[in-house]
Amino acid sequence: MNANVTLVLLLPLTGLVASLLVWRRPQWQTPVAAVASSLHLVAATALLLEVGRHGTQVAHVGSWPAPYGIVLVVDTLSALMVWLTALLGLLTVLTSAAEIDRRQVELGFHPLLQLLLFGVCGAFVTGDLFNLFVFFEVMLMGSFVLLALDGGRSQLEGTVKYVALNLFSSALFLIGAGLAYRLTRTLNMAHLHLALPEVAASHPTATLAMGAFLLLAFGVKAGVFPLYFWLPTSYHTPAPVISALFAGVLTKVGVYALLRLATVLAPASAPLLRGMLWVAALTMLCGVLGAVSQKHVRRILGFHSLSQIGYMIVGVGLVASPDPSVRVLGLASTVLYLVHHLVVKTNLYLVGGTARLLLGSEELAFTGGLARRTPWLAAAFLVSVFSLAGLPPLSGFWAKLAVLQAGALASAWPAVMAAALAGVLTLVSMLKIWHEVFWKNAPSTAASPVALTRRECWLRGLPIAVLAVGTLSIGLWPAPLYDLAERAAAELTDPAGALRVVAPQVPVEAIPMETDSP
Repeated sequence: MNANVTLVLLLPLTGLVASLLVWRRPQWQTPVAAVASSLHLVAATALLLEVGRHGTQVAHVGSWPAPYGIVLVVDTLSALMVWLTALLGLLTVLTSAAEIDRRQVELGFHPLLQLLLFGVCGAFVTGDLFNLFVFFEVMLMGSFVLLALDGGRSQLEGTVKYVALNLFSSALFLIGAGLAYRLTRTLNMAHLHLALPEVAASHPTATLAMGAFLLLAFGVKAGVFPLYFWLPTSYHTPAPVISALFAGVLTKVGVYALLRLATVLAPASAPLLRGMLWVAALTMLCGVLGAVSQKHVRRILGFHSLSQIGYMIVGVGLVASPDPSVRVLGLASTVLYLVHHLVVKTNLYLVGGTARLLLGSEELAFTGGLARRTPWLAAAFLVSVFSLAGLPPLSGFWAKLAVLQAGALASAWPAVMAAALAGVLTLVSMLKIWHEVFWKNAPSTAASPVALTRRECWLRGLPIAVLAVGTLSIGLWPAPLYDLAERAAAELTDPAGALRVVAPQVPVEAIPMETDSP
């Protein structure tokens, strides 16, 4: 078994157990979580380097071969997402030391955070649909409680909506996975990809139904149109550091699953995938129009999260293209956008959380004057805003350019036009936050100003600075990320290569398939 693959799961699990062991000593929980998250980042870095040097890494749990046992598969995309999750986990722990109060620590913030990281990383590295469902549920268990940790009315209301829609999504996921097994007798994604064309030829309706259930399930988890209503009603309710982690990671797991699913289903479910281009366009426009109408900082950011998911879904729809170059470019643009958005949106929530502390409110009418009080915070906000809007030379420019190029190459003009219009409206709505929170003078109705202590400046400022520098670095030096994105896209579109790595001893012809009518 590959040690690096299992370590990225065992370390958050160890952090969870260690946090539970010091449950009655809240002052120890943050140091324990910081150590666990630091080790997790080291292991994730080692795994990313190993995948870069030696290609896809595989671990067969219990030494059972695929497709019969649990298999963990880490390719370039998985390794990159695990590394980013580990980085955000550590930055979340640092910020939480200045933001999460003792009562929330005593209620289990740090064990729940480690549980969430375990579920997210598990979803990124699993090689079969059933364990993808298991890790999704582990991740959602942690997120449910974190969302309601404050115990306020708005938190509980947001949690109820979040839980209801995600349980509905889980039911759809189970139905889709059950159909997949009924049709192909396997849930291993590499085998499923190669088995589906033959099954689709004999059972086209059942294959389309399976694809529809799975796309709907992951669409809910990603927050695409018209399944996104849970996200803007819940992401603004918990502590800002929790909102930052959710916006940075949780919806990306849904997009990641859609990417994996798209390459598994194609070309058996090509009509469904082509429909995702319209879903992407509507998600972009509905999200950004919702943001323009809001007057609350985190509500604006929540609707922007929806809009930006639309950009990522364009690549999912392009998987159905008959042109291999379009498929690769579309997938590469989605990978590039995933990384960019994860960094930028997390930073915007962290900046928003610090602004709320300093101003005492997130309602735009009661804020102002922050640019003169904390110019470093204003600078970090502007870097993230301009990147989110796609202005050069920041990461968002290259990410949006890749999406527009892929859409234009495939002649997906509705998605291209929606992306261009959403970019303009994104800048307009985000500059509204800049004017109201940072530029204008504080109104007479504003709360009394609060000053950050030196400790809070370091704990809040360091994560914000790291993410802002990351955005600038990607923008000024995009070539390494472009190379990673192209490599990830090439691996996603090579099922034969995946099969050789995952189960070289079991040819696809050896997998028993369903031949009777379902």
